[in-house]
Amino acid sequence: MEGIIKGLIDVAIGPDHADREEERGDRSWADLVSGDPHQDQPPSHQHQQQWSNPPRKEETWQEDGHSYRASNRPHHEQYRPEHDECQSENFNSSNKLDEDQDGWQTVGKSSRHKHKVPKENWNSYKRPPDEQEYSNEVEFRAGVEPSEDELADLSRACEKLWHLDSNRLTPNKDYEIDCGEGKKAYQKEDMAQGSLFTWVNDDVFRKPTFARFLSLLDNYNPHQGCKEVVTSEERQEQASFIEEISRTAPIKYLHRYLASKGIVSESYQEFKRMMTNLWFDLYGRGGTSGSSSAFEHVFVGEIKQAGEVSGFHNWLQFYLEEEKGRIDYQGYILPRRRGEFPDSETQLLTIQFEWNGVLKSVSSTLVGVSPEFEIALYTLCFYVGGEDNHIQLGPYEVNIKCYRLGNRIGSVFPIADS
Repeated sequence: MEGIIKGLIDVAIGPDHADREEERGDRSWADLVSGDPHQDQPPSHQHQQQWSNPPRKEETWQEDGHSYRASNRPHHEQYRPEHDECQSENFNSSNKLDEDQDGWQTVGKSSRHKHKVPKENWNSYKRPPDEQEYSNEVEFRAGVEPSEDELADLSRACEKLWHLDSNRLTPNKDYEIDCGEGKKAYQKEDMAQGSLFTWVNDDVFRKPTFARFLSLLDNYNPHQGCKEVVTSEERQEQASFIEEISRTAPIKYLHRYLASKGIVSESYQEFKRMMTNLWFDLYGRGGTSGSSSAFEHVFVGEIKQAGEVSGFHNWLQFYLEEEKGRIDYQGYILPRRRGEFPDSETQLLTIQFEWNGVLKSVSSTLVGVSPEFEIALYTLCFYVGGEDNHIQLGPYEVNIKCYRLGNRIGSVFPIADS
């Protein structure tokens, strides 16, 4: 009964309530990992460098008790609240990557490294699902039937998902990151001289679930409060993405888990329709109906009118936006416990960055995991867990924060458990 009442309250209050809860969660988390902002600055650890360059001049403004700043790096597209981004009919097409004649898209033209994302099948993703080619389905002997222990323990179930993620990438083999230097969440210095991602192997983008995920990222206007227009082709992309990931072990395990608890139908077709609705159905955010969805908020990210980045917790979106020059990576957030600094092997990162010139002082992401794993993990926590879900993922102690809007996902993201 308590859960039902809370859900009704969430619906009555509206999606902005989830945004405020996420911001409070981010701020309290920043306080936890970074300590008291009035304490002395942390001493440099052995990997930190001393920069001799003079600080950049910055344009700053105050709003709601928070300080925001616009980057003056010339290659960034600055967010300008006075411009009505909702009036741009061609926003989605202009947000696409530069397309070459050879069926690839080039990203990172202004960066040290150039990468091409193969997109030879992207147009076919817009066709009806029954006219597309999909990967072979995994067999049940892959271990997709949950055990009694896993059904009784959410953390065990999430750990099982981690092991079932056969598409998870290997650091320094499939990609490389440079974490730069550490900082407290309240510090304004840019502690990363370069990009977070040094390179990602082009073969990564040929993986079917990765390719279909990437095809969805340019379907959204990131400016919160702008009503989304979903074309029939984009709906087909959504359906084909769900169909593709539904052939993988993490999603099959998710279905068997939820069906065993009577949460979803035993019918896999009905389950796939539920997944499409859960992640892609539009709802109101920022005072405008039909302006947001769980997928857009969690994976793509949104920019509020007040000049705040909301959501945006996916590493693939981060990589592509960074390569297009829209993200300025500013360094990782120092952990509260000494001696646990991230390196190129780390796959759970707490970071700070600017997106389109707007600062996100603290954020988190799972690096190198597959789209099907994240969808399965977050869906499982949404249906089975609470607002805080303390779990183990491989070597990482994680809290999956989950904010609900009744029967919808308001926001969900991982944070490092301290």
